[in-house]
Amino acid sequence: MAYIDYYKILGVDKSATQDDIKKAYRKLARKLHPDLNPDDKEAEKKFKELNEANEVLSNPENRTKYDKYGENWKHGEEYEKAQQQEQRQYQQQNYGGGGFSGADFGEGEDFSDFFQSMFGGSGGGFGRSSRGSSSGKFKGQDVHAELNLNLKDAAETHPQTFEINGKKVRITIPAGVYDGQQIKLKGHGSPGFNGGPSGDLYITFNIPADPDFERIGDDLKTKVSIDLYTAVLGGDVKVNTLNGSVSLKVRPETQNGTTVRLKGKGFPVYKKEGQSGDLFVTYEVKLPTHLTDKQKELFEQLKNS
Repeated sequence: MAYIDYYKILGVDKSATQDDIKKAYRKLARKLHPDLNPDDKEAEKKFKELNEANEVLSNPENRTKYDKYGENWKHGEEYEKAQQQEQRQYQQQNYGGGGFSGADFGEGEDFSDFFQSMFGGSGGGFGRSSRGSSSGKFKGQDVHAELNLNLKDAAETHPQTFEINGKKVRITIPAGVYDGQQIKLKGHGSPGFNGGPSGDLYITFNIPADPDFERIGDDLKTKVSIDLYTAVLGGDVKVNTLNGSVSLKVRPETQNGTTVRLKGKGFPVYKKEGQSGDLFVTYEVKLPTHLTDKQKELFEQLKNS
């Protein structure tokens, strides 16, 4: 299988900050999301690779492992364990111990050979300094999961229950989470080794584009159609918000494309209860069709007046 460069997939270099990675992911996720590319297998493949790259690089711990071990980053802890094992073997062989057999890895293959083939090490083993605890306790693997939310769900604080590793996990999702945001649940990953602590669970939120609202930070944008008569003479129009509809007064002689702001009717601010962005409403003036002769005559009179 060809090596996948996560940095290349996201279009960033290794000096990118976590904020750079988040922005790059959100931009590409909107472009490649399956909802916007139905039946496009290539886009679906790239979207999966994008999510995989984001899951690794947006997690500082996993990013460090990836930078160190490359495509074999998931086996980093195994590398460290083997290094400790070799250290003990070295001490036994050089200080009167009975020696340690590497037969578990197959005849003629010791720890150095096994991990050199995996990580590309050169002759001389891994060095002779032990890393990690001598107790042999190791933290379990972290687990990554994705949670799909629509925009309206993301705007409300609500409980969510799902199953990971055969266990039910119940969390409360705060209002205002954004697409690509990742949260960590400590100790909800895979069990530890030899009595070590469990890994952590990382959840990434996927929020696809909404058909009615465009989210820009904590603000929302929407469009509403008004007829020509309301645009010219003024009147009332109903506008949908995330919390129901409101009545909005249209000023006389409103031009097509005019945008008005509804303060506090946008998206909730993450973890700031009672605060919301604004809703920007753009009017689209709909011209009348199937005019009667009388109506056309009236328009002629207006034109010539």
